[in-house]
Amino acid sequence: MERGSDRLNVHRDDEMKHELQGLLRSGHPTRAEEWHDPEPAADDDPEIAGGPVAPMRSPASLETVRFELARILGRTTFPAGRRELIGILRDKYAPDGLVEALEGLPREARYATVQELAEAVVGTHRSTR
Repeated sequence: MERGSDRLNVHRDDEMKHELQGLLRSGHPTRAEEWHDPEPAADDDPEIAGGPVAPMRSPASLETVRFELARILGRTTFPAGRRELIGILRDKYAPDGLVEALEGLPREARYATVQELAEAVVGTHRSTR
């Protein structure tokens, strides 16, 4: 049987299945050396399992909106106006809910930091409810 574009051969596939067998059966890491195991999540780590933050679709906290904006925009974006920020978010394929939230901001406003922007987004979202 030809395997096509697979990067690994049959023997490496079997070896990997054997390595994962204990983990799959037990539900927790089974290695003797602790440094092989993935590091568990910290208590203050942001939630990423739910996907990107969409402030217009669900009530989002200031911290989660700020985290998502900072992750996408970075430090070099500021100071900037609403129009520039919307363009950058679209260029970086930001979630539609985040772009829509910025479209509701005042046209003439300029934001010096992500914190100012996040406060404006969350404040606008709360006032439109």
